[in-house]
Amino acid sequence: MLPEFQNPQALLKTASAQALYLKLVQQLIKDFELANISHDLREDIGPEELQLALKEKLYVLLLEEFPEYLNLMYIIDVPEKAFQQIEVTDVVEVAEQVTFLILRREWQKVWLKSNYRP
Repeated sequence: MLPEFQNPQALLKTASAQALYLKLVQQLIKDFELANISHDLREDIGPEELQLALKEKLYVLLLEEFPEYLNLMYIIDVPEKAFQQIEVTDVVEVAEQVTFLILRREWQKVWLKSNYRP
């Protein structure tokens, strides 16, 4: 059964423990490239650095490139219901919450592929 997480740190720790962290990073890189968004992600990025890089990129997208942000959310396929649960306080907090939504959705993709592919 697909595990649920309360925070990005627990998700990234589980991904590392299950040897799926690299696949998670590769999925993020793939989806950012599909959205044609430049990024600082690389395959050897650490979990804390990954979380920070995502949050910073989302912050910039939210403020300066909103159509690109929407396109990225579409490509990653973050559920609309999840966006409705975001507590809007300020852009930094929203970027942090969306970072978790993205990591959670990408984790679902990676986990399902690793557990249900022949």
